[in-house]
Amino acid sequence: MQQIPIYLITGFLESGKTSFLRDVLMGGDFDDGQRGLLILCEEGEEEYDEKALAQMNISMITVDEEEEFNPEFLKTCEKHYRPKRIFIEMNGMWDCKWLFGSQMPYSMDVAQVITVVDGSTFPVYLNNMRSILSNLFLNTEMVVFNRCREDMELHSYRRTVRGLNPRAMVYFEDEEGNPIDPGMDEPPYDLNADVIQIEDIDYGLWYLDAFEAKERYNGKKVRFRAKVMKSRRFGDNIFIPGRNAMTCCEDDIRFVGCLCKSSFADQLKSRQWIMLTATVRYEYAKEYGEEGPVLYGERYELTGPPKEDLVYFN
Repeated sequence: MQQIPIYLITGFLESGKTSFLRDVLMGGDFDDGQRGLLILCEEGEEEYDEKALAQMNISMITVDEEEEFNPEFLKTCEKHYRPKRIFIEMNGMWDCKWLFGSQMPYSMDVAQVITVVDGSTFPVYLNNMRSILSNLFLNTEMVVFNRCREDMELHSYRRTVRGLNPRAMVYFEDEEGNPIDPGMDEPPYDLNADVIQIEDIDYGLWYLDAFEAKERYNGKKVRFRAKVMKSRRFGDNIFIPGRNAMTCCEDDIRFVGCLCKSSFADQLKSRQWIMLTATVRYEYAKEYGEEGPVLYGERYELTGPPKEDLVYFN
């Protein structure tokens, strides 16, 4: 049985979700006449043209309370409206993790998640509601920052998103909806050095950049301090040098690092701190599920931990 695709647009109130989704629906990609259902989990100042939606064979309903939005509600919607696809304008304050777990109706599948963020208020939310932002970005495929200006810290915005979800694409728009390209962030180390020296404080920036900017690092040598992580799942010649990173709060700390292949991997023990020199290559790795940076270790020295163990992405 073919599953019903769900297109989920999430974000905080007045972030521009309605304008974004309205433009998507009216853009021509969904005017094939297939029966659709639009579920609104909050109502802002912007509105949809219900007559235009009806002409596209899209019904619209509203959910007022978080407790009402649950698996049984979606099953009821399926029986009543028989949609071929579902669009959800999600309240960013609601906990919708169940949409990505075993509670999700078998007949449905989340096909795409897009998070819309007001760039002018993002720093305030980041300082005061970081854990909720973390949940918003966790399962998203695309983050659209609107109402941006070129003098904003857009590179920091992108690093924050990528620190929480490395696979998320990030786009910026100005107040008129025109795209803004902030370009690549210039790192604080010398990319032209024979060996790129990455200081302890810059590890988080390098880690994100290594996954995003293949052209900068492919074939280059890097040197940095890292903690060794080993696993029985890896071969004898593989380990992961990395650091503990705080993604949203002290309760959400994870180890981040790149695969490293070397002839000396069997000499290392987990939790050892080393100064590693390695060449960066880009190749498919099953641990990544895609192509990514794979380090080829050339030498190491045992060392102590840095003054600050945790790394940050912004």
